[in-house]
Amino acid sequence: MSRRCELTGKGPMSGNNVSHAKNRTRRRFLPNLQEVTMTSEALGRSFKFRISNAALRSVDHRGGLDAYLAKAKDDELSPAALKVKKELAKAAASA
Repeated sequence: MSRRCELTGKGPMSGNNVSHAKNRTRRRFLPNLQEVTMTSEALGRSFKFRISNAALRSVDHRGGLDAYLAKAKDDELSPAALKVKKELAKAAASA
């Protein structure tokens, strides 16, 4: 399982550990990923995602999973999230 947010695409970054003597060694900054279960109002189902804490706040800010996925770019979403987005679009078209 990759260390990548399923909604924003945020992944590990690289940088340096800097000691007091200014010695630099390479390190990785990992995103703060959480395993969360989110509910879709339109589909009436729950979905499990591994997303960053920042993405969780963005979902709450936009008003839920349905609203977030409607505005999200397809290239940032994981295949599982893209599948949910297409199901939402299909449900909205039939309603």
